[in-house]
Amino acid sequence: MQNTRIITLQKSVKVFAQMLFWLPVTVFSLLIIYNTLPYFSFSKDFDFIEERSILFKGSFYNACFYIHIAAGALCIGTALIQFSRYVLKRSKAIHRVSGKIYVSVVLFLGAPTGLYMSFFAKGSFWERSLFMFMAGWWFVTTLYGLSTIHKRNIIAHKVCMIRSYAMAMTAVTFRVYHILFYLLGWDHLENYELSLWISVIGNMFFAEWVIWRQSKQYIKSFAT
Repeated sequence: MQNTRIITLQKSVKVFAQMLFWLPVTVFSLLIIYNTLPYFSFSKDFDFIEERSILFKGSFYNACFYIHIAAGALCIGTALIQFSRYVLKRSKAIHRVSGKIYVSVVLFLGAPTGLYMSFFAKGSFWERSLFMFMAGWWFVTTLYGLSTIHKRNIIAHKVCMIRSYAMAMTAVTFRVYHILFYLLGWDHLENYELSLWISVIGNMFFAEWVIWRQSKQYIKSFAT
């Protein structure tokens, strides 16, 4: 009886911890998607566009920008479905469809446009290099995720997609850090650079921690 109570308590704590993680992730993800919508009024009265007014006079950069933000919003939305255990258990068809959408959008739209725009990113050479790395790593991890699922290697697929999702979520975590540092009174450029680096490195470390935790649980369940 005592053991049953302990197991029930452990499960309750685990569910609460998962909710504590996924609730803010979902809220901030949906907020980012919502904040993306006004750009499709195609008005030029946005700070991001005004700062790069010369670049936006070029039709190719202009097209890349709108494709990239649409792709980013779509990736963030479909990724929420991908990592939903409820959806995976109830409907694998939805998981497959949303996965195909995510992979296609990343490989053909999100990562390529992100790579092109990285050459014109704000900040120093190092910030532009970081954007290039993000686009490349996002592409590679997603491509490997596609490759591994075709080989029926479920574990490797999960690992790759966790890393891919971590890159997609930099769009969310960057804004969270940016708001936080703004409230702390940081200078705009320093805030931008610090938020960017913490977001990318932090997301990558968090992804590796999640992979490590899940590998421990898998080994433990396999051993028992």
